[in-house]
Amino acid sequence: QVQLVESGGGSVQAGGSLRLSCAASAHVQYYNCMGWFRQAPGKEREGVAAIDRYGSTSYIDSVRGRFTISQDNAKNTLYLYLQMDSLKPEDTAVYYCAFNSGSWCPGLGFEYNYWGQGTQVTVSS
Repeated sequence: QVQLVESGGGSVQAGGSLRLSCAASAHVQYYNCMGWFRQAPGKEREGVAAIDRYGSTSYIDSVRGRFTISQDNAKNTLYLYLQMDSLKPEDTAVYYCAFNSGSWCPGLGFEYNYWGQGTQVTVSS
C-alpha cells in the first residue's frame, strides 16, 4: 500500500508562483510513474503533468512552459514536485498527486493505482 501526502497549495494572485510537493511512501524499486492531476469546480479531473522513472515528462498544453514537474528519492520515500509559475485564475483547482507501480506509465491518463487526497490551489485575478 502506497500513501501519498500532498502539500504546498494555497492562494496566490495571478502571475504568482506555488510549489506543490507530494511524498509517496514507496521504495524507488516500485516506482514507474507519478503525475499531477487537477479538478476545478464543475469540471472533470484532468492530467496536468507526469514523469516516469527515466525522467521523461509530459504536460497538458495549457501549462507547458509555466509548470515544471520533478521527482526525487529518499530511503523508502519518493518525492514529487510541481513548480507552478505565471499562475492564472484558470489554474484554480484541487491538485492531486498520483503514483503508479505497474509495468507501464499512464502519463496524463487516469490508470494510476494510488492517489492522494488533494491540495487546493486558488489563483485570484
